[in-house]
Amino acid sequence: MAIRDNNLARAAQRRTKPNSVVRDTTPTVDQQLARLEDDMRRLKIEFDVFFNGAAKKPPYDTKGRVETAFKRLADDRSMTFAQRYLLNSLGARYTAFKELWRRTLQGREEGRLQRPQRPKIAPHAELEPVARVTFVCADAQTDVETVKNLYAALVEAKRTCNESVDDLPFPKFHHMIANKTRSLKQHLSCDRVKFSIAVENGQVNFKAKADLD
Repeated sequence: MAIRDNNLARAAQRRTKPNSVVRDTTPTVDQQLARLEDDMRRLKIEFDVFFNGAAKKPPYDTKGRVETAFKRLADDRSMTFAQRYLLNSLGARYTAFKELWRRTLQGREEGRLQRPQRPKIAPHAELEPVARVTFVCADAQTDVETVKNLYAALVEAKRTCNESVDDLPFPKFHHMIANKTRSLKQHLSCDRVKFSIAVENGQVNFKAKADLD
């Protein structure tokens, strides 16, 4: 619906029900990302069911829904850095899954598979690398926003590598980063500390050093 038509419809609704409130039911970016991650889990399960012989055809409907969500979110210019990083991490994970499914389907079509097999999780070495991101912090105790972005990047990097983050709640991480920042500033005689995160060879690479720029 065009924006003008949408506005006219809302105006008509207010005239019909003057005391009613027109609520915007459009999901937020965080809600869309959470739904996308849920749909990716569902898609993997449905492909597992198909490869085990319990479904007659691949779950192309769910696959199409996931790819449509990726395209819609990729065009959203309002995303924060943490949200964009999460989307890129989900994209890398989805690319690895798609390649695994493609090879398994190709093997079936060429008759190399003698019986339905459940695809295994791609080894870490097959995961696409995630570009290094950096965060500069002068006082982690008060610069909570920077620490939150650093935490979000680390969590998504760990999830990309199938590493658990259950033992790393944000308060614990914040305390750790505050102590690390204070210690490095003292020992390296610097005013700021640069933290960087990347996924290399299927492993999370987390570094901290003096920011001399």
